[in-house]
Amino acid sequence: MNKWMKRTSAALATLAVLGVMAALTGKYMGERKLQRVIKVAVQPVPVNTSPAALAQGRYLFSTRGCADCHGPTGAGKEVINSGAMLVVSPNISPGANSVTSGYTATDWVRTLRHGVKPDGTPIMIMPSEDYARLTDDDLASIIAYVTQLAPVPGQPRTIRLPFMVKVMYGFGAIHDAAEIIDHTLAPEQPVKVEVSIAHGKYVAHSCVGCHGANLSGGRIPGSPPQWPATANLTPGQGSAMVRYPTPEAFMAMLRSGKRPDGTPISGVMPFGSLKQMNDTDVSALHAYLKTLPPRAAGGR
Repeated sequence: MNKWMKRTSAALATLAVLGVMAALTGKYMGERKLQRVIKVAVQPVPVNTSPAALAQGRYLFSTRGCADCHGPTGAGKEVINSGAMLVVSPNISPGANSVTSGYTATDWVRTLRHGVKPDGTPIMIMPSEDYARLTDDDLASIIAYVTQLAPVPGQPRTIRLPFMVKVMYGFGAIHDAAEIIDHTLAPEQPVKVEVSIAHGKYVAHSCVGCHGANLSGGRIPGSPPQWPATANLTPGQGSAMVRYPTPEAFMAMLRSGKRPDGTPISGVMPFGSLKQMNDTDVSALHAYLKTLPPRAAGGR
């Protein structure tokens, strides 16, 4: 018996050592991965500061998550604070602690469309996959708007990730946006802004960062354990869309942050942005989601 216990203890100790070594290796790989230089072919976009372009840029900034993460002035704010994980978004105005004061238009395209910093390293946390397929005109309008923001001071950018998130990132279980984006795809071509499936599909690009490429939801890899799984937006098993058979019901949810029965939806959902979407975008998005092939919840 004593011999068996000694062998078992030795085996468990060996496994523990191997586990620690694997975790440290993953953390090291994650740190190296953050330092990798990504070469992408950045295509310029036609930035102009006409009143129409600035108005469209302001609308997209307000409704596609930019203001929800960086604040309405672009000063940045605390986005996640779960104890083990702290994320303070950077100041993207020209004020103190700005990370974009030296950006060129090309740098903005590289960041928004490719998830890559001006120095070629990957951006963490920001869901650039949501913006990668924006039309050139829409991307240009966002750039035009953010580059004329008034300078306001902001807190220094902070990204503090739990040890195991770093390990998972190193081993490829968690991806940065630059890994997810297909950099060879051309931007979307403009479609008529109307209540149509085509326009709804375009609007839905802003949902993929949280709900996944297939929009079937599930836990966001690396997110705090307190966060719920994102909803299944397809008509498949566990679909959240059964509660919203009409565009009016869908619109009421986006603007109130509540389900039809009055219960609140998690504040992780960016209702600050979503409630500002116009009726056309919301109705088109609803029409498109109704056409998705059914998928089981959690497949992302």
